[in-house]
Amino acid sequence: MEWFADHLLSLLTVILPNVAVVALLLIRSNSVAKYLAMTISLLMFAVSIYIYQQFDGTTAGLQFVEHYEWFPSLGISYFLAIDGLSLLLVMLTTMLMPLLVLSLWQSTLPNLRSLLALLMFLQCGMLGSLISFDLVLFYIFWEIMLVPMYFIIGLWGGTKRLYATTKFFIYTACGSLLMLIAGITLYTLMWQHLEVSSTSLLDFYKLATELGSWQYPLLLGFLLAFAIKVPIWPFHTWLPDAHTEAPTVGSVVLAGILLKLGIYGLLRFALPMFPQAVIDLAPILLVVGVVGIIYGAFTAWAQQDAKRLVAYSSVSHLGFIVVGIFALHQGELSTIALTGAIYQMISHGVSTGALFFLIGVIYQRCHTRQIADYGGLATQMPIFATMLIIATLGSIGLPGTGGFIGEFYILVGTFANQPLVAICATFGVLLGAIYMLSLCRRMLFGASKHPEVRDVNRLEIAYLLPLIVLVIIMGIVPELFLHKIKPSIEHLANNFRNYQLTGTNLAQTGADDDSRH
Repeated sequence: MEWFADHLLSLLTVILPNVAVVALLLIRSNSVAKYLAMTISLLMFAVSIYIYQQFDGTTAGLQFVEHYEWFPSLGISYFLAIDGLSLLLVMLTTMLMPLLVLSLWQSTLPNLRSLLALLMFLQCGMLGSLISFDLVLFYIFWEIMLVPMYFIIGLWGGTKRLYATTKFFIYTACGSLLMLIAGITLYTLMWQHLEVSSTSLLDFYKLATELGSWQYPLLLGFLLAFAIKVPIWPFHTWLPDAHTEAPTVGSVVLAGILLKLGIYGLLRFALPMFPQAVIDLAPILLVVGVVGIIYGAFTAWAQQDAKRLVAYSSVSHLGFIVVGIFALHQGELSTIALTGAIYQMISHGVSTGALFFLIGVIYQRCHTRQIADYGGLATQMPIFATMLIIATLGSIGLPGTGGFIGEFYILVGTFANQPLVAICATFGVLLGAIYMLSLCRRMLFGASKHPEVRDVNRLEIAYLLPLIVLVIIMGIVPELFLHKIKPSIEHLANNFRNYQLTGTNLAQTGADDDSRH
């Protein structure tokens, strides 16, 4: 038991999901496979809850650290840890997986065991990316995510799945290649300037003051890789096709977690490693974020396919998060806007995940995603209608929902130094309300076009209700989620400020002072 207590992150990231993958591939019964996948995913959620409870919210230091030499001659190590920037994303990832498994409980999809195995392998990649503090290890987990998602869309997707998977793979692989080139360059510069062979992120943070003009091409390499993953306009074109053709579980994973890993990469790499380049390029990135907000909103408004509408709404919402990250106040990070960006990541994952689940539910009954083919569902499916309205209100940021808290923090933090950007972003909020409420009106009210459709059953309520409740809880008691991540946000902002004032850059996480298990 002591070994497990000292290796909780390995247990969560490597051991449990990969044990599940092997077992699921060996099992012949779909029924047994579902129980096994549910047991492992619930166990992983329990481990993450324990980590959350034990997490010290008064420090910005890394916690639950596991650091072992892997290839000493190259400076590559097995370095896992968690801090406030990744804590909530880890919780969201482990919470969504049992819901995904539950949504497949009565599924008639072929080869269900393989689908469950791919989901567990995908979870390994996602969690590993969130808690890796070695660049090589991070890159391995980052690439792991690409493989299962490719097969999930390609094997269980819609009629145009081949086109969607090919586009997804090309875009993501190109981004990964740019990251690899930038990482190799960083490693070379590390040896030249510090005479150290290391791929630890903490050592790369110390290198920031030595990079000089190298900051700009290196930032561009990482930025493009993460921008494609988010995706930020104009690198978003793979997303609507992937969402549309993916099975429901694939769309929920994409919206709930995968897209957020691009944003997380900006926080973990771009801001602490290339602060001067971020300062100089922030105005351009703010414009890109605002264009994404407005473009995504107008394009979503024009959609007739419910799934594509929600997909384009993600482009708009993720533009808000980009604005929150790069809303510098007199060249310094805005802790208010940064807090809103992180909170909006979680809120968007919850509300949009619920929306994709709900669209999947109605598609199973009516076999169409065309909004014009619906109507009158509020009378026939009152529980479904209530859940759809709550998820929609969370998406548009109504006060009392999690979406409001994130967007409010972003807009307040941005207005302090970039009022025009904040005003333009607010226009995106208005557009979001128009197209999302229009979706509800057209689907839920008017003449009924499917008189025999039945309301959600107990199984569907079981995996939908946690997300719907969380939309409200995040809007009413945000401090429940924020109090443990504030020190890490403040430390990142202070570190950024320290670079400007003194020309030095401390280790971004303070891990050297705190390696508490």
